[in-house]
Amino acid sequence: MPWLRCVIAILVLGVAGSASTPRTGVIQGRVTIGATAARPARPAVADLGEHRPDAVDRRRAVVYLEDGRRSAFEELPAGRARMDQRGEQFVPRVLAVTVGTKVEFPNTDTTFHNVFSLARIKTFDLGRYAPHRTGWVTFVRPGIVPVFCDIHSNMSAYILVFNHPFFALTEPDGRYSIPGVPAGAYTLSVWSELGTVEPRRIVVTEGEVVEMNFQVGRGA
Repeated sequence: MPWLRCVIAILVLGVAGSASTPRTGVIQGRVTIGATAARPARPAVADLGEHRPDAVDRRRAVVYLEDGRRSAFEELPAGRARMDQRGEQFVPRVLAVTVGTKVEFPNTDTTFHNVFSLARIKTFDLGRYAPHRTGWVTFVRPGIVPVFCDIHSNMSAYILVFNHPFFALTEPDGRYSIPGVPAGAYTLSVWSELGTVEPRRIVVTEGEVVEMNFQVGRGA
């Protein structure tokens, strides 16, 4: 009967669709970083005795899965991100992206700047360029890339490059959220330039929220 064949086809498609729908959960929590002593500013030739910029907030951390699960042939979408040069600082100071992301480095300051890194996974030097100019770099390998300016020694930043999308940069209050994590067991880690913390083993269940908090401290 034609109508019966239609019903069976609809049921089969429904089952196939539900089977392909990823079973995911959410990881969230807070990263707490204790008080740290302010680092003295290093002198730079370009300063010529002028007023130094205020110290930057170094408390931002990145929470990420050590072993993000993806299909063998899944491709991450090409992303774009921005790290500004403003007030003799890199803004934001910490950037987290996926492989293949093109990061722009616009100079919106009133002085010349330079952007370079000697990182093993991505060595580059954009040279010195004037205000209102922009340089860019595409990051194709996962890892941590420290970024500097050879004109202003007080300027530094970090770009964390991941081969999966399961990471989050903490908010100013330390909160973070990683949605859409496939159900399973993982190792959850924290990167912070102000200290270390032991990774945690967690289990993500479909439709559930896993709460995981961290306390960062040197030697913790």
